[in-house]
Amino acid sequence: MLDRCNRLRHRQDFTRVYQRGSRYQSSHLILRAYRQPDQPTRIGVSVSQKVSKRAVVRNRIKRWLRSACRSLLSELQPGWDLVIGVRAQPVSQESPALECDYQQFLQELKQLLAEAKLLHGH
Repeated sequence: MLDRCNRLRHRQDFTRVYQRGSRYQSSHLILRAYRQPDQPTRIGVSVSQKVSKRAVVRNRIKRWLRSACRSLLSELQPGWDLVIGVRAQPVSQESPALECDYQQFLQELKQLLAEAKLLHGH
């Protein structure tokens, strides 16, 4: 679980990131980032019912993504609101997000954060 100060929790915060933030995408994930100076980095995870109708599956994916974010939190620059979403249909003929494992989500998340220049050293 992410610390309370690092969680994006309110609907208006998610809406602000969706409306004003930059968008980056990989084959299974979508990252939206919005700059919020003078605040710690806050992260929210969104998994639609389009990914899976089963709550158990959606919650497992959310736990994996939160765990990946927790492991990368020390490398992230402060002052950003991030929303990580899971694509219902992959971009190419790759397997859907349901067939991904934790390592694949972690690798794609690192790639997206590096592309958005949110990791220290990138």
